[in-house]
Amino acid sequence: MGRMSATVESHEILRDALEQVSPKEVAAEMGLSLSMVYKWAQPQNEQGSGSINPLDRCADLMRLTKGTAIIQWLCAQQDGFFVRNPRNQNSKEVAAVMPAMNKIVQQFADLLEAITKAALDSSISPDEARRIRTEWDQLKMFSESFVNACEQGNFDRLKAAGFSK
Repeated sequence: MGRMSATVESHEILRDALEQVSPKEVAAEMGLSLSMVYKWAQPQNEQGSGSINPLDRCADLMRLTKGTAIIQWLCAQQDGFFVRNPRNQNSKEVAAVMPAMNKIVQQFADLLEAITKAALDSSISPDEARRIRTEWDQLKMFSESFVNACEQGNFDRLKAAGFSK
């Protein structure tokens, strides 16, 4: 599946997901009524149809906690990783990404250094594994931001930063 638009409503995601499995099995496994599971897949409106679903609650938790720990954990449950997109082409975040080639190379070097140091004694401790993961996660986030800026066609900034001929 490609990138998911922020305009897709949570109940639509759940509706599509419930087409892949039996809603009855989902309800039984989660200890919920079948009607509750079906209500999650309906839009909320004034008539009382639909129900605040787990996706909406997760979004509320992430907004209230102002962090990425929840989404990072959810992604990890599916062997994935969350990477935040830059806010917009004009943001300072994207402007800082443009001289990114050296930064990406340096972050990759930091990752290789962490791996090399950890592997010197032919074993990797939990602290060393955490450092490797941290370096890797930083490299992925930064690289994704750079690629996203490129996808947005921000070629003037790339050219000014010496990334194109």
